[in-house]
Amino acid sequence: MNESSLGVVSLPRNPDLFRREGTGSKRTADAPGGFAAPGNRSLMPIIQTRALRKTFRSVVRGEGLAGAVGALFSRRYEEKVAVENVNISIEEGEVVGYIGPNGAGKSTTIKMLTGILVPTSGTIEVAGIVPHEKRRQNARNIGVVFGQRSQLYWDLPLRESFELLRAIYRVPRDRYRANLAHFVEILDLDRFMATPVRQLSLGERMRGDFAAALLHDPKIVYLDEPTIGLDVVAKEAIRAFIADINKRLGTTVILTTHDLADVERLCRRIVLIDAGTVIYDGKLERLRDEYGTHRTLIVHLKDPQPDFALPGVEIEHSEPPTVMLKFDRRTTTAEALIRRVTERYAITDVAIVEPEIEDIVRRIYLEGYQKPPARAVET
Repeated sequence: MNESSLGVVSLPRNPDLFRREGTGSKRTADAPGGFAAPGNRSLMPIIQTRALRKTFRSVVRGEGLAGAVGALFSRRYEEKVAVENVNISIEEGEVVGYIGPNGAGKSTTIKMLTGILVPTSGTIEVAGIVPHEKRRQNARNIGVVFGQRSQLYWDLPLRESFELLRAIYRVPRDRYRANLAHFVEILDLDRFMATPVRQLSLGERMRGDFAAALLHDPKIVYLDEPTIGLDVVAKEAIRAFIADINKRLGTTVILTTHDLADVERLCRRIVLIDAGTVIYDGKLERLRDEYGTHRTLIVHLKDPQPDFALPGVEIEHSEPPTVMLKFDRRTTTAEALIRRVTERYAITDVAIVEPEIEDIVRRIYLEGYQKPPARAVET
């Protein structure tokens, strides 16, 4: 079996291509696990797009046989805009959640960043190169994990799949061994390294895919729904692994997912895209502050109060002796509300429930993003 028969790209035999020149982290045999902690990072963004646009053109056909025949002689086209005026700047070592509803343009953007698709207009640079113009060089800099696809070889044991990928990417053997030893340890791969990929569970295969995507020390990793279909234990293992490679190597991570628990666990910054356009780019906490305006105060009363009432406060749910009060944090603080409750009733316990990020994002998709106006706060 040779590389051309596998349909893969042969890369030059140059170990230096995999050394991170000018980046904030390098592997070293002296560091624990073969890693060195991130140091100074480049001042230039590692990913930058300007006015990025991608459209797809398709033939408009009439109904039935007559329509199909007519399209052969007189073609009409319709144009669909998948990505429109996307401007993103990502620094080296960031973990960014790139989220949006189905059909928003997430996958199209990732395909342009990986060099699979050519932009219709605008500019794009990844680690200083244009991905679709230098696909081989771009491939050395990136790793990709798709939740519903695998880069492992179906009939080969996991260990042999890794060996084949080592040969394809020309990873020096000592570096390969150090990388693999670390991945085996933190992903718990040892017990199924000799198992053919086709016999692995979804969680085991996903762990193998993560290791495969990082064997060649990519500067950037694109993760498309990496925890889809996984159980709670497997999800946590994957999240811990992503956090580990970012901390130890300074690897830049772009995460697209519908599981917002992944975003909350890993990302400080999110980019929201809808209908091909970026509608928010900033810190997760700022989004929560702007749109998570309503909180819930859970009050446990000492004595059941079937007629519990508090002027100016919405009772979300009441099941004595427990009452749930919904309040706007822009107009009153939790402290002020608790004080008002204790002035009227004897309580045994209180708890505050923050809005879920999933509810916030759903609200933005339905209403669009607009910064809420500030209000006077009761103290």
